Amino acid sequence: MSPEFFPFLAAGEAGGFDTILLALVATIAATKLFGELAQRIGQPAVLGELLAGVALGGSVLAVLDPTAPVLHAFAELGVLILLFEIGLHTDLRALQRVGSTALTVGVVGVALPFGAGILVARALGLDLMPSIVAGAALTATSIGISARVLSDLGQLKTPEGQVVIGAAVLDDVVGLVILSVVASLVAGAELSLGGVLSTAAPAIGFVIVAIALGSVAIPPLFRLVEHIQVTGALGVIALGFALALAWLAARSGSAMIIGAFAAGLILHPTPQRREIERSATQLGYFFVPIFFASVGASVDLAALASREALLVGGALITVGVLGKIAAGFAPWWFRGQKLLVGIAMVPRGEVGLIFAQMGLAAGVLSAANFGALMLMVVVTTFMTPPLLGLVVSRRAAADEESAPDQSGIDDLVVGSNKRRRSRSG
Repeated sequence: MSPEFFPFLAAGEAGGFDTILLALVATIAATKLFGELAQRIGQPAVLGELLAGVALGGSVLAVLDPTAPVLHAFAELGVLILLFEIGLHTDLRALQRVGSTALTVGVVGVALPFGAGILVARALGLDLMPSIVAGAALTATSIGISARVLSDLGQLKTPEGQVVIGAAVLDDVVGLVILSVVASLVAGAELSLGGVLSTAAPAIGFVIVAIALGSVAIPPLFRLVEHIQVTGALGVIALGFALALAWLAARSGSAMIIGAFAAGLILHPTPQRREIERSATQLGYFFVPIFFASVGASVDLAALASREALLVGGALITVGVLGKIAAGFAPWWFRGQKLLVGIAMVPRGEVGLIFAQMGLAAGVLSAANFGALMLMVVVTTFMTPPLLGLVVSRRAAADEESAPDQSGIDDLVVGSNKRRRSRSG
């Protein structure tokens, strides 16, 4: 539906401040409403927030433009805050305990979809470069969406949840490397081992160095910060640290979300974690739903309608889903719910959209091929919350009460804590 049907939108088409205010008001109202409706039918609230974004995006109401600089910045802050919270709730020792499992899931979850995606695309008549872009788009996992749904279902701190987080972080790092390599190929560069290594080293090295140095230097610093009497100083400084690490990650060639996640990992053992979490959660109430709504608003429904898009997209969805689920079963020694792990690795979310938009902007993808990738991203993103809801047995109220340190990130799922407790009570 075009803005002509809404005269009050036309006045702000130039992207003025009134347009931004309207988009923010609509996003806040729609995400809360759709999140509540999703929970009422037994689905995680994040599914409602994604649907709210689709309704507000250019394909329907044209109220929310995720490419608008201010709204894009708000969405980026939302995912950084979310990943910072996830890091705060992630015990590095627990990740180390599932390290070999997460590594196996992550590696298989990249290799299988990448190879199968290229083969399927080539079999359907796509040229080599579009096929490589399609395969690359299948490699990533949206850690934000997976972690949010797992949190809503009370599974974030379980062995399965820790495996998913570790594997998804690995997938994001590897996905960043693949994205950089594919971008170089699109620009005409030759594929070489040296080029791949020069791209991979900064991304992997940043995570190792940040955690090694930060774990030693940061806790004593925050013990000093705790003596500052200004209200909220501790939380603000912690958030500043997360944003600084995100900036450093970007400057070093890694992804900003990896920096924010690493900041949370570093601060997890500190005694001040609860206060830091409260500050992050308060900001998350505003920024995190904007991120998920922006992912939904990026969906172009018209691009999904062509026959070629449906054919190629359906094939990519099949190999993309099966590849990630197979990755969940790859560590045969793991005794947890392998199906849960595999399904949680399925959503491509905003990461897959980045690959698709890069291919379109470079002229590698036709409109139909871009529509196929959009369809793959949309279906894998939207199918994950209800599927996880089917395979996950919700924890009893007593189990939730025994893990009070989950409350902050759970509160970012609209009303999820109260609703789960009311159902179990």
